[in-house]
Amino acid sequence: MSRYHDEKYDQMKSLLNKSRLLKEQVSIHRDNVAQSIEDKIKQDTDEYETANDETKESPDDMVQKYRISGGIIALHGKDKSDIEITSDEKLAFQETMDEFVEEVSDLVDFNQLNVYSNNVEWSGKIIDEDVEFILTIGEDSGIYVNGTSIKVDQEFLDMVNKLQQFYEKFKSKWSKILASRKKTK
Repeated sequence: MSRYHDEKYDQMKSLLNKSRLLKEQVSIHRDNVAQSIEDKIKQDTDEYETANDETKESPDDMVQKYRISGGIIALHGKDKSDIEITSDEKLAFQETMDEFVEEVSDLVDFNQLNVYSNNVEWSGKIIDEDVEFILTIGEDSGIYVNGTSIKVDQEFLDMVNKLQQFYEKFKSKWSKILASRKKTK
């Protein structure tokens, strides 16, 4: 009976993921492409939350968002020079997304990557495991995972291990970016 339940659960989860992907594809192929991109950026920024969001920004902080290969990077700072993106940062962001897809999961919805003066935060959702993740460097460094009724099996444990291995690369790459942003000031 348990095997039957597991098969039906996996089958239902797969169908839900496929319908979600189809729905997203339909919404992307609207007539007004520019408007759909603006809507997606607004949706990405509306959905992104952190527990300590109030402490990260003060009213006089500036934010500039850049769309790079379908992902969004948001630079936060006190003045205009803090929110200008460099080609190294663009390349690092593209590489980070590519490496995540290659090493952790190819079914993922990324939220925006936030670069502050002292930390970096990036989150998203691994669709096939139905798990949300947050990677942080700086004040609250680490990997945070969130999900509802997560089935802890070998596949899930493998995904967590891959996420841990990816985090080390992420931390190394974005720590260097933070250090270079401080040097340029």
